[in-house]
Amino acid sequence: MAGWAVSRATPTPVEKPWGLYVEEPGNPREFGRHVLPEADAALIRGAAESVTTPRTWIKTPAEPEEIAPWAPTGWVVAYEETGHLMATDLATTYPVVPDGYTAEVENRDSVIRVRVLDAAGEPAARGQIALAGEAAIADQIETWEAHRRRGLGQFVMRTLADRAAGAGAALGILAATDAGRALYESLGWKKHAPLGACVYRP
Repeated sequence: MAGWAVSRATPTPVEKPWGLYVEEPGNPREFGRHVLPEADAALIRGAAESVTTPRTWIKTPAEPEEIAPWAPTGWVVAYEETGHLMATDLATTYPVVPDGYTAEVENRDSVIRVRVLDAAGEPAARGQIALAGEAAIADQIETWEAHRRRGLGQFVMRTLADRAAGAGAALGILAATDAGRALYESLGWKKHAPLGACVYRP
């Protein structure tokens, strides 16, 4: 959670009896999120009862079907937001940008960012990874639709892993969508838990 907050430049997560909470100023979709370390009805209800602002999320390592009976009135289980907590041991692979593309790498405020541009200088893919001690949290991995299936996602992920390993990180962590999971598994990332979510929409 600390690494995710660094990546998104949000306030430092606050400890709560049920887990951690972080606000996302300026995010029109998400006011804030509670992250629970385990799927438990009492923890979810405790977090939910503390919420008065719509667009506040709860995320926990569980399938959405598991948390649905625990969601209080006003809370909606976000089946489309179900994810996968994945991790890998970081390794250096010296990736080469695919033909026809160029890459830019920036390291600022403990966040390493990679941008891939096409021949016209337009964005084709991107990603970033936040350094948090020996861990590095990959975030906002994206390939534009017109440039998919050309190895750009693999290049971005390998480049982030190389730079994070070079900075002293040993463990990579990310929250994958269903669409992104196959890419990460092809690079050796392994799923450790589901990530279920619900959001306050009274």
